[in-house]
Amino acid sequence: MTVQPLAPGVWGVLATPLTPDAAAVDTASLTRQVQHYVRIGATGLTVLGVFGEAARLTPDERRTVAATVAAAAPDLPLVIGLSALDAEAACAEAANVLDVLGRPPAGLMVHVGSPDPDAVVRQLNTVAERTGQGIVVQDYPVVSGVSIATADLVAAVRRVPAAVAVKSESSPSPPAVAALVAGLSVPVFGGLGGTGLLDELAVGSAGAMTGFSVPEGLLACVTAYREGGFGAAREVWRDYLPLVNFEFQAGIALALRKHSLVHRGLIDTPAVRPPAAAAPEALLPVLREHLARTPHASADRVGR
Repeated sequence: MTVQPLAPGVWGVLATPLTPDAAAVDTASLTRQVQHYVRIGATGLTVLGVFGEAARLTPDERRTVAATVAAAAPDLPLVIGLSALDAEAACAEAANVLDVLGRPPAGLMVHVGSPDPDAVVRQLNTVAERTGQGIVVQDYPVVSGVSIATADLVAAVRRVPAAVAVKSESSPSPPAVAALVAGLSVPVFGGLGGTGLLDELAVGSAGAMTGFSVPEGLLACVTAYREGGFGAAREVWRDYLPLVNFEFQAGIALALRKHSLVHRGLIDTPAVRPPAAAAPEALLPVLREHLARTPHASADRVGR
């Protein structure tokens, strides 16, 4: 197969908007969210990632999400997330959605499924060979439950010819990103809500792949770093960082970000599916304070 490394920049990780009772996917809101990413100039989109609650969607709902995004962003490259750690199950997830895209994805994002680099090589090569797609290797131990030493991950990715990128979300992220960049020829992206973005850029990351509710800030920071270096990016990023930190709270990050997206007019309701927790009511006024002071985020009702 012929694969291309992911382009550097900002790959937005999409939330999956739900109806108020969380019983179904809200495709109108999803379309509006995607169209916003198109308008602001995102490099690409990540569909069915952790932020997209993919593990809590039915196979039919995953197809709906993939088809909706592909139709709303016909010119943007798409990374499709796979939730399963087992290679066979991951291949089944991929087969369920690939036919509705209308074009090949830029890559399939696959969680590292073992701390053993040999097992990881078998896992990733199996998915690549069975699907015929490039692989974005996702190292996110908090979600997957799998911790792999960074040196072992480097060794594994080197043996995966179809690797097109690594998404590094192992804390602390900047040292991991630095080691991956030094040891690999494919681009390395940070995630974790953008909490380490500036430092990740400073050690060589290719950009951001995350679901921060104000992706304009991610784009501004990455562009400023590319054009003016660390100092310029720091000046830009400091206006967004309080909201980045507020949204990325363990256990309630998803709900907080969805509330932010509702505030911005990008989705209609903040509903999440268990085991995700709803946002505490006491924090919603604080969220509004942050949004009011964040560029692009104050009740602008974008897309309305």
